[in-house]
Amino acid sequence: MFGALLGLPLCAMKVSRSWLLRALATALILTFRSIPPIVCLFFLYFGIGSGYLQVGPVESAIVALGVITGANMAEIYRGALKSIHVGQWEASRALNMPGWSVFFDIMAPQLIRVILPSATSYIIGLLKDSAIASTVGVTEVAFQASFVSRRNFEGLEVFAVAGLLYILISLPVAALARYSDGVMRAKVAR
Repeated sequence: MFGALLGLPLCAMKVSRSWLLRALATALILTFRSIPPIVCLFFLYFGIGSGYLQVGPVESAIVALGVITGANMAEIYRGALKSIHVGQWEASRALNMPGWSVFFDIMAPQLIRVILPSATSYIIGLLKDSAIASTVGVTEVAFQASFVSRRNFEGLEVFAVAGLLYILISLPVAALARYSDGVMRAKVAR
């Protein structure tokens, strides 16, 4: 959620008329999309967190994955904005429609329909990427599986269950996204 919200101002900066804001957004987005999540996590936890600013493992994981997600979501949002034909913006201005009405009644349904598939794929990938948080001591599915397999010497069974848990979490997300996409397509098609 943090990353999805962070992507909104980054996207706004990226499509801004100010060259300075566009340049800053481009630099941030390119930087954080290029850094592997584990490097960002280690930088926060072992780099910044080992100095004067104490950052715990959970906070490091949230910030690292959130910032990377924000950069990726900003590009997804920007792509969705580009998919709306400029004529729709011009027509709404010509009709003197209020900005909120243009956004919520005309643009938002189209934007959500374009954003949903890419965002869902990214969220499912992020769910799997969250396993890197175990490298700094965050107790999550992969961490627990590793702990149990070392204790019981049953790696295959334990990691099969862990994989099944990831599937059981991912499938409802994908199903919800498919259902929402169908509802949005029906609304936009009307």
